[in-house]
Amino acid sequence: MKILLAEDQAMIRTALASLLQLEGGFTVVEVANGSDALVQLRNAEFDVLLTDIEMPGATGIELAQFVQKHKLATKVVIFTTFGRSGYVKRAMDANVSGFLLKDAPVQSLIQAIHDVMAGKKVVDTQLLLDSLGSQDPLNDKERNALRLAAEGKSTSEIAQALFIAEGTARNYLSEAISKLNAANRIDAARIASQKGWL
Repeated sequence: MKILLAEDQAMIRTALASLLQLEGGFTVVEVANGSDALVQLRNAEFDVLLTDIEMPGATGIELAQFVQKHKLATKVVIFTTFGRSGYVKRAMDANVSGFLLKDAPVQSLIQAIHDVMAGKKVVDTQLLLDSLGSQDPLNDKERNALRLAAEGKSTSEIAQALFIAEGTARNYLSEAISKLNAANRIDAARIASQKGWL
């Protein structure tokens, strides 16, 4: 079984890859960010994408959306320290097969990978319960604008990055601020981030 492991923390990535190869007998290809993961997904076939959420280049949820959009056979398992309810909901919407926390024992992860390959969904029960009733009010355009605002980008820089007019970028930000009852764009980004909506 061939696994693509996307994890930006080198120590966790190398330790996890070793454990998966030794304990599970898997073939593991390691990448340190979302951009490299996208390159791998475009150029090779994998049974499972095991990915963190928050990484440079592309998030684990964006990788799952890529797999879904391109109808790849790859099963996606998100493995993260961030158990925010918004992440679980967005991951489920992107049709991930598994959502586990990093503090799970390695044997649980290996079993989850086998279960996912057998067609099952594996989601940490507490995470699933926490995600019920937590509704993400943002659309993708507002989310992208807020993410860039959180990086300290100006309205004109956000407009350039998203290939939209400056007025449109301002509208996306003000919509997000309004929906989140935030004081300003930074406050809105903080709220969305805490909820797992960014």
